[in-house]
Amino acid sequence: MVQEKILHGADYNPDQWLDRPDILKKDIELMKEAGINTATIGMFSWDKLEPEEGDFQFEWLDSIMDTLYENDIKVILATPSAARPAWMSKKYPEVLRTNERGEKMRHGGRHNHCFSSPIYRKKVTIINKKIAERYKEHPALLMWHISNEYGGECHCQYCQENFRSWLKKEYSTLENLNASWWTTFWAHTYTSWDQIESPSSIGENEVHGMNLDWRRFVTDQTIDFYEHEIKDIRKLTPNIPITTNFMADTMDLIPFQGLDYYKFAKHVDVVSWDCYPAWHNDWETTADLASKVGFIDDLYRSLKQQPFLLMESTPSMVNWHPVNKAKRPGMHMLSSMQHIAHGSDSNLYFQWRKSRGSSEKFHGAVVDHDNNNQNRVFQDVRKVGESLEKINKVTGSSKKSRVGIIYDWDSNWAINDSQGFSQETKQYPQTLQNHYRFFWNNDIPVDIISPKADLSQYDLIVAPMLYLIDESSLDKFSTYVANGGNLVMSYISGVVNEHDLTYMNGWPQQLQEIFGINSVETDVYYPKDRNRILIDGKSFEVKDYAELFDVKSAHVIGTYDEDFYAGQAAITENNFGKGKGYFIGARTNQEFLDYFYSYICKEVQICNDFVIKGNDNVSVQSRKLSNKEVFFIMNFSESNQKILVSSETVDLLSEKHVNVEINMLPYEVKVLEKRE
Repeated sequence: MVQEKILHGADYNPDQWLDRPDILKKDIELMKEAGINTATIGMFSWDKLEPEEGDFQFEWLDSIMDTLYENDIKVILATPSAARPAWMSKKYPEVLRTNERGEKMRHGGRHNHCFSSPIYRKKVTIINKKIAERYKEHPALLMWHISNEYGGECHCQYCQENFRSWLKKEYSTLENLNASWWTTFWAHTYTSWDQIESPSSIGENEVHGMNLDWRRFVTDQTIDFYEHEIKDIRKLTPNIPITTNFMADTMDLIPFQGLDYYKFAKHVDVVSWDCYPAWHNDWETTADLASKVGFIDDLYRSLKQQPFLLMESTPSMVNWHPVNKAKRPGMHMLSSMQHIAHGSDSNLYFQWRKSRGSSEKFHGAVVDHDNNNQNRVFQDVRKVGESLEKINKVTGSSKKSRVGIIYDWDSNWAINDSQGFSQETKQYPQTLQNHYRFFWNNDIPVDIISPKADLSQYDLIVAPMLYLIDESSLDKFSTYVANGGNLVMSYISGVVNEHDLTYMNGWPQQLQEIFGINSVETDVYYPKDRNRILIDGKSFEVKDYAELFDVKSAHVIGTYDEDFYAGQAAITENNFGKGKGYFIGARTNQEFLDYFYSYICKEVQICNDFVIKGNDNVSVQSRKLSNKEVFFIMNFSESNQKILVSSETVDLLSEKHVNVEINMLPYEVKVLEKRE
């Protein structure tokens, strides 16, 4: 996507205010004052675009598009499929979803539609094509936004048939399917394709291979619906980029669990996502939460190895957290700049103006119910708009990482479904975020990548708790390390293959060779259980999991201190070809991960050359332009902090000279360029 400046804007819902021309006029005035250059419109407008079947009314949208263009505001034009009109649900009930208990949903909410329904697909085709035909040459059109936050699943008969067709394509024969799903257990062998039904709490839900394939099918079915949505749009506007907004599971701030975004990202021109952290909560520090935001940003930037868009955020609060706390002064600027620092080319909000009624009437927005441009939130947004104008040069710039952390949706689904270990402490995404935290603390750029990514571009690959590893990935890991790469893996890795079947004859041979060990047992701890790892005269706490293994060729770095395996290997290092494999046998606290990765990074010579003395509360991220680098210095704490850097700079925001010793106020952000 060719973009001249950072997008600053919001979801705009003028269809809620068509009876208030004074409000619509005021909106434009306030947008210009707030530095808004982009508006996303049409997302939930189907009832206004087609109030009755076949009665299309675009005049109001024509006026909005024209007015925005006349005021130098570009449009991200959305398709309305995320919420269909009531007349459709009444006349064509098949468009509504069926839950896993076989109950047909009633009209209401969002995403309550079946992706398989022929009628729904037909209606979506009609409305999308009409929108594309009408606005394909409109000068305000910047981008297409397809639907909104795809998610959920349907278990109707259409979807059951599509699932069976998907399985036939995947396995060809029932013999292959039964073998891959291990259906001889509990006499669950299938003898006819029509016997197969989707997982259900009132039916089959303990065939793990089937559960995993259902989740894969849901991803593929959602992508198929998305491709159906964009077919005419792509044909009519081949040069207009297309996206749909990805999500994160908000309270834990981990990747969205419902869809495999590695697959989905291949089908969008630009990755975009919606971010709503619970800033100022009472269970973690601001830096803890900021690190999690950074992890998700880096994941979505890495999906296509290009800048992403922040499609939704709030300038103040949301209305669906358990506690909906307002952003403190300075946090809106800081949190907005963090996304830009990690590779976003936009800072967009949901929504522009607060709704008067319904479920999101108290969700934060740029314009509050008071319609006032002097309140704190509006002024915060205006300041962000002014600041983004000063750093437009970073638009389209890249980030280069020598470290890749592997996150895998298949592995996550499979380990969550496993009926072993501890149901409360698996925490696969959270474990990756803990490992990521060392690199975030030390200002080392990271890509969050798929096992299928090109590993050769990284000096260090970190793959903790990679429960599911298929044969091709085992071969990739072997090749990567043999050719000089450094691979870190941990407990509960390489347990099952792509069908969620355990590996026979013990741990996979490729892993035994890479790490010079053979994993033989995993000890699972109760919440109060603890052990220690001894390493270099230091002692680190062990909790939740401790893996036992036979040492073959590996060098033992650390040993267990207690229990029946006291003195046995806990942390190992092994030479394999030109590279090394490092194995972490137990779950530890951050203290050990900091110690361990400090050692690894010294060995591999990975560091941030710009930062001489960092600070765990101050994040330093950079974006590389063609001939220079721009550094974002961000204080994620409630107190003054200090860092030391290698050269003097100029702050693009304040246009002031900055010395090598940088003092940061609470929540302060600086955007620095080295002096010429």
